Amino acid sequence: MKTQAFVPLVTHPEANSDAFGAHATAAAAILGAGIHALAVNASIPKVSNALSRMLLDTPELIRQAETASRERGNQLLAILKEKAAATGVDFTGEAVSAPLPLMTEVAADRARYYDLSLVGWEAGNSTAQATAEAVVFGSGRPTILLPELVDISSFNHIAIAWDGTRVAARAVADAQSLLKHADRVSVLTVIDEKPLKEKAPEERLASALRQRGVDAEAVTITGQDCPIAQTLQQTAIERGCQLLVMGGYGHSRLRDFVLGGATQGVLSSLLMPVLLSH
Repeated sequence: MKTQAFVPLVTHPEANSDAFGAHATAAAAILGAGIHALAVNASIPKVSNALSRMLLDTPELIRQAETASRERGNQLLAILKEKAAATGVDFTGEAVSAPLPLMTEVAADRARYYDLSLVGWEAGNSTAQATAEAVVFGSGRPTILLPELVDISSFNHIAIAWDGTRVAARAVADAQSLLKHADRVSVLTVIDEKPLKEKAPEERLASALRQRGVDAEAVTITGQDCPIAQTLQQTAIERGCQLLVMGGYGHSRLRDFVLGGATQGVLSSLLMPVLLSH
């Protein structure tokens, strides 16, 4: 059975960049996966009152916004289809319209039907960030975040952010197929960010991975008052890692997710491809 990757495309109010098409197909090729892309276009409620027509011509503004959203969705689908054909990646795509408050929820719901999601991330793009958060916490599937300014060439050296928790273990399990094909794995544990349940958990995981034939090395990190997400990503980058695997920490409070520090940091400032699993 072939792996299928879900690729949500955000179109409004801030759309994915053209670069995402190349990044998503490159990642899919590395994973040996086909792509199913979904352009989520905006459906904006019509406003019908005399004042809105006289002062702003609101119905026309709504029509223009919806048209721009559909056109951008079609452009992104066309770019993905072209890049997929060039890299030999199987591709299917479709477009749906959704009300503004439900666009990210539609993406998360559709992601449940696939093995994993590939989500584009651009600095300052709050729509892409909200979509990533919704897919990570709402799909029940692992999500690989792909930053706009980082080219994807391979996942031969993978870093794991490890603290021995259930969420971290879930992330490692979701990344098994990647780990077993990697040339090297670095297990990263930050020792001064929060109390750990056991001493040297990174050594225990590295040893367990080596028993399975993975070339794994334990790496102990001190945060030195640096944000945890930046510490993990910078350490991974300095070691030559191309992917960081980590658990997505968060809990619901009145239906809003309160994110853990590392998760929030990654979603806010993504420096490299990151596999998040919740």
